[in-house]
Amino acid sequence: MATRVLDTLAVAAEDGCGGSGAALPLTFFDVPWIFTGPVERVFFYPYPHPPKQFRAALLPRLVSSLSAALGKFYPLLGRVRPCPDSGGYEFFLPAGGGGGGDTVELTVAESEDDFDELSGDGPRDVARLYSLVPRLPVVEGSGDGGFALAAVQVTVFAGRGVALGVSIHHVACDDSSYMHFVKTWAGHCRLASGGEDAGTALPPPPFLDRAVIADPRGLAARTLDEMRQLAANGPPPPPPAPVGPPPKLVIRSFTLARGCIDKLKQRVAADAKDASTHCSAFTVACAFAWACLARSCSADAPSPASDERAHLLFSVECRRRLSPPVPQEYLGNCLRPCFVEVSTRDLLGADGVTTAAAAIGAAIRALDGDGVLAGAEGWFEKILSLVPRRPMSVGGSPRYGVYDTDFGLGRPSKVELVSIDKTPGTVSLAEGTDGQRGIEVGVALPEADMARFAACFSDGLRQL
Repeated sequence: MATRVLDTLAVAAEDGCGGSGAALPLTFFDVPWIFTGPVERVFFYPYPHPPKQFRAALLPRLVSSLSAALGKFYPLLGRVRPCPDSGGYEFFLPAGGGGGGDTVELTVAESEDDFDELSGDGPRDVARLYSLVPRLPVVEGSGDGGFALAAVQVTVFAGRGVALGVSIHHVACDDSSYMHFVKTWAGHCRLASGGEDAGTALPPPPFLDRAVIADPRGLAARTLDEMRQLAANGPPPPPPAPVGPPPKLVIRSFTLARGCIDKLKQRVAADAKDASTHCSAFTVACAFAWACLARSCSADAPSPASDERAHLLFSVECRRRLSPPVPQEYLGNCLRPCFVEVSTRDLLGADGVTTAAAAIGAAIRALDGDGVLAGAEGWFEKILSLVPRRPMSVGGSPRYGVYDTDFGLGRPSKVELVSIDKTPGTVSLAEGTDGQRGIEVGVALPEADMARFAACFSDGLRQL
């Protein structure tokens, strides 16, 4: 079912705010994300009005409020470009004058697809969701190279709803800043509709001083050197070609209700050998998803060897863990990787969830003792070494409150982190939609693997 582009708008920052031809440095938290891609979400909202009302009322508010938000988050108007003097990279904030480098592209589209199905929890073809996600445009007219950092898309489903797709390159910011920007845009949209005052609608402004991220150990330069060495050695050999056409990838959501989370925490606490085990909702949700994913993907595999290890990789927020702490509103990346491994046999066993939760909790607790930047020199190399082992990785977090994003249309009926499909074995976490402090788990898998994951998830809940 086709999604048709109606218009493409270049949205500038309100009142000409933005760059002045300045360049900003990339911090060591930014550098590892240069050659990745955007974080891509779709926010679905019921909108039972005809397209004429959408064009006359909602669309102008979305455009003007985006302009207002960009006035505060103006680094998102820029691009990342090579820095010939240092051999590194930098954020460049254009002074204006066209070329697309001083605006954010907003695509307006309409879709004939099934809004209710796309915004549901059941398995959906990932390709259908990507028709609602904007691609980051190539920056035209820039002889120094570089790529745009952000783009948005508004898709209307006549008489049913609207979908807001937001793509922001990970090198520009982490998920905390991503959601800070989106909620600022949403707050300005509510202001434009006249239903709220600025004091309640708008979150605090972003903190833009990148000098707060100190790098006395030269971690940014070291990481860039490692990336250059990797490029010089050529790409790794491709995996064996699959037999036949590639399987269709589907995305699906699962819910861990608050009662299930509490039962999981009680089970982990009862089996813990250490009374100080870190046992949060995040910990048990990751452990439960990890065990389900491992079981669903091992159905046709031989029994693991006794020394085989399973790996988990997730990001830890560093703003409050740094010394001195960085403001929560800091615009940029401020994450470190956290590495967890357990015996594959133990993860697949009857006590797999408690084994996983204990290991995750120990890794988080170690950050308090070792320091959040301990081992930073080896993070990039370790991540690369784990890629062939297909670790489970985690995107999003319940604390970002994605379902609190109100553009004057109420709470979204669904928020999908579509970009988890880019990395096999990635799950997304968000707060539950029931308002009872549950957790929503998103997974993108081939259809057969998804059916097995769903069965493992359901069986695991029944055993609680």
